[in-house]
Amino acid sequence: MMPLKKCHEFFNPRRMNNAYSLGPLSLLVTLALNLTFAEDALIENPGNNGPLDFIRVSNDGKRFVYNESKKEFKIWGVNYDHDRQGRLLDEYWETEWETVVADFLEIKKLGANCIRVHLQFGKFMITPKEANPIALAKLAKLVQLAEKIGLYLDVTGLACYHKQNIPPWYDSLSEQSRWAAQAIFWESVAKVCAGSSAVFCYDLMNEPILTGNKPKVEWLSGELDGKFFTQRISLDLKGRSRDEVAEAWVQQLVTAIKKHDQEHLITVGVIPWIFVFGGGKPLFHGPRAGRHLDFTAVHFYPERGKLEKAVKALKAYELGKPLVIEEMFPLKCGIDEMMTFVNRSAEHADGWISFYWGQSAEEINQKATPTIGEAITAKWLDRFKAHGLETFQMPN
Repeated sequence: MMPLKKCHEFFNPRRMNNAYSLGPLSLLVTLALNLTFAEDALIENPGNNGPLDFIRVSNDGKRFVYNESKKEFKIWGVNYDHDRQGRLLDEYWETEWETVVADFLEIKKLGANCIRVHLQFGKFMITPKEANPIALAKLAKLVQLAEKIGLYLDVTGLACYHKQNIPPWYDSLSEQSRWAAQAIFWESVAKVCAGSSAVFCYDLMNEPILTGNKPKVEWLSGELDGKFFTQRISLDLKGRSRDEVAEAWVQQLVTAIKKHDQEHLITVGVIPWIFVFGGGKPLFHGPRAGRHLDFTAVHFYPERGKLEKAVKALKAYELGKPLVIEEMFPLKCGIDEMMTFVNRSAEHADGWISFYWGQSAEEINQKATPTIGEAITAKWLDRFKAHGLETFQMPN
C-alpha cells in the first residue's frame, strides 16, 4: 500500500476550492465523480473480496442474510462518530478526505465489516424544505468509498450532537414542521444511497426519547462532553399515548425513505431502558412503532459485575427480528467482561458495533504517555480485531 504521506499531495483542498468557484452544478459533478487517482493509490489492497452483496432479513424474519447466497450475515463493526479531536465526520470530510480514506482502511484492517456513520441535520439541511447538495454529494462519495473498500454502512441521521451546527430555525419549528423537515432529510439521503449494496441500513435517529406527561421546552437532552446524543421527538404529548407518538414519527420517516429506496433496512438505535431501569417494555421497537422497522438496534454498556443483568435485559429485545447491539464499549466494565458479554450475547444478537475514534492501537501504543482512556481503547481495539478476524470475515 502507498504510504499515506506520499498520497497527501493528491488530496489538495485547493482542488475543492476550484470546484466551488465553478458554481453548484459543477461542484456536484466534481464531487460525484468516481474515486480519484489518489484514493485508488491509497486503496491498493483493501482486502475486498469483490462487490458487496445486499443484506436482507431472512424469510423467517429472524436473522440477516446475503441476498444472493442466502448465507447468514452478522455485523461486526464500529461507530465512526467522531475523530480524536471530537469532530464529527461531516465537519472535516470536505478538507480532510484523506483522513476519512485512511480511517476506513484502518477499520477494514480491524476485521470490521460495517461502519456506523452519523450525519448531522444542520450540515444536510439548508432550510426546512431544502437539503444541502454539497453534503449530499459528499455522502455519495462516502458510499462509493465503502463500496471500494468493502465495508457496509449503517447510516444514522438527524444528529444534533453539536449545538453550534443546529440551524436557528430548526428548534423554532412546531412538532409537525420539525417532523416534515426530518422527512425531507431522509428523502434526500435515501435518494443518494438507493441502489448501493454498501448501505446496510438507515437508523432514523440516535437514541430518540419521548417526554412524559409534563411538556418540555428543549429538544435535546443528556449532554456528554459537549455533545447531545439524545433527542426528543416531541415536547408535548397533548393527550396522545407514547406508543401513538412513537409510531406516527417512525411511520412518517420510513415512508419518506421508501419513496426512493425500498431495498435497504431501517431501524432506530435506542437506549435499552429495560436495562437502565430494570423493567418496562420497548417503545420504538414495541408492537406499534416496531412494526415499521426491519430489525432491533440497542445500545449496551455493561457494568462491572452486572453481566447477568445485561444479558437478561438484552433478551427482552428479542422480538422475532434480527437484533443488533449498535453501540458497545468497555466504558463501565473491564475488557474481559466486555468480551464475555459479546460471547454470551451471541445466542441472541446478530451484530455488534463498537467504536473507532481515528487512532489505531499502534498509534496509541507509540505515545510516550497515553491517557488511561487511550490505553483502554488500544487494548480493546486489539481484542476487537482478533475476535473480528477470527469470527466475522465476509465470504469470498
